[in-house]
Parts: sequence; C-alpha cells; structure tokens
Amino acid sequence: MNVKMIVYVMMLGFAIAAGGCSRKQSAANSLQIKGSDTMVNLGQAWAEAFMKIEPKISVAVTGGGSGTGIASLLAKTCDIAECSRELKAEEIALGKQKGFEPRQIIVALDGLAVIVHPANPVSRLTLGQLAQIFTGSIRDWKDVGGTPGPIVVLSREVNSGTHVYFKEHVLRRGKVDGKEEFAPDALLLPSSQAIADEVAQNPAAIGYYGMGYVTSKQKAVAVALDAAAPYVEPTIANVLAKTYPISRPLLFVTHGQPQGPVDRFIDFVLSPEGQKIVSRLDFVPVKP
Repeated sequence: MNVKMIVYVMMLGFAIAAGGCSRKQSAANSLQIKGSDTMVNLGQAWAEAFMKIEPKISVAVTGGGSGTGIASLLAKTCDIAECSRELKAEEIALGKQKGFEPRQIIVALDGLAVIVHPANPVSRLTLGQLAQIFTGSIRDWKDVGGTPGPIVVLSREVNSGTHVYFKEHVLRRGKVDGKEEFAPDALLLPSSQAIADEVAQNPAAIGYYGMGYVTSKQKAVAVALDAAAPYVEPTIANVLAKTYPISRPLLFVTHGQPQGPVDRFIDFVLSPEGQKIVSRLDFVPVKP
C-alpha cells in the first residue's frame, strides 16, 4: 500500500469515528417524545418552554396514541412515552425482557369530558346511560331526554389510551372481567380534535376527550355515578376534588430511572413553571 493510500485510509477512519461521535453527541442532546394525542399539545408546550431554558437540548413531540408511544418506547425509538392510561402487565413484562423496567410518572391529571353539540338539549347523563349509549343499547336521543333522533356515537381509535380508559371505566365500570365493547357502528376517529370537529357540526353526535379540548363549539355534559348521585361538570376544581367521575392521571413512561436530559426535562415538567403550563392548557396540575 503506497503512502497516499495509507493517508486516505487513516482519514476515512477518522471521518467514520467522528461521525459516530457526532451521532452519539446528537442523541445525548435530543429527546424524542411520542404517544397520547390527549397530551401532545401539552407535551409540545412543555418542550418549547424547556428549550428556552436548555437551548442545547432539542425536544421533538409527536402523537399517535398511547399505544403507539408505548410501542415506540419498547422498541427504544423514543425516550419518553406520553400515556393517558397506565401500562398493562404484559407491556411492563415486555420492557423487562428488553432489559429495562418501564417507569411510570404522573405529570398531570385530566377529566374526560363527554361532549355534545351546543344545540342538543341533553346536558346531564349518568355513567349507566353513557355505557348504554356507547355500547349501542340506547340509540335514540329521546330515551335520555333529548330531541327524537338517532344518536351518532364517536370514539377514539383502539390504540388510544383515551379509548381504553373510557371502555374500562365507563363501558365496563371498572370490572376486570367486563366484556362490554363500543357499538359496532361507532365512528372511530384518529384524534381528539377530529371528535371535536365532528361534534361541532353534527347535532346528533356524542363523543369524549380530555376536557382541555372543549371549546364553545361543543357542550360538556355533567356526569353522575347514578341517578341518585349529584351531576358533576368536568372542571379543574372538580377533578382536584375527585368528584368528577371520569378522571385519570396523565403519565410519562421512561426506560427505567430517568437519566441526563430525560431527567432534566421531567424535573422541569414537575416544577412550578411546568405545572403552570398544565393549568394554562386546561389540564389539572399534579402539584397544585
């Protein structure tokens, strides 16, 4: 091998080594967050505020649903999964198989609002009535005090943590062995915003999503445990008081104990400044 060839090979080796260092450095200075559509706007607001404090760390936030975020975390293609439900036992077991124990951290609280068109006269429903509506047992608004006409049921898609939570806590009323499912003709929509948009233009529709998405174009109904219980609206005060029946924690899931930029980001989220962002987006601070 002549001298020129030796120099070329050495330079190529240095370039490859430098490229590897660059990729490691880039990974160390970036965070990938994926998951819950309920939390995506909240995650983006946290990321924007955090990057002003830590400008050398890049934070990217994408949605797709809690199930998508968990799958990405298990595949080690994201650093934090945003989840609007707790992990299932099999998901925790799969994480352990891949060499880490998923850590779940509550970063905010949420009330799931059941929403209808503002022109709909129905303004309150029991959990039992909601279960019957969303499973298809009740199909006409007149059966719950509304104007006669078919009910159009809207739901999130099955990979959504909101879909899972609503099914387990409203349709199945917390029964571990419950078999209730959404009505076969329920329209499965890809995001909370899609449900909000459909309800805003469809007086016959009913759907659900995190109360932070409710605007004047939809009406949130008050919900009661049963006909003898008080009807409670989805507000921050009622979620904090634990009187609103459809409330849940919002979580970050990490690869074991958070380290480095992940740890610093979570510290920011749980700080007074991070929790103010929670309130600003109409969620409920985990640290009021």
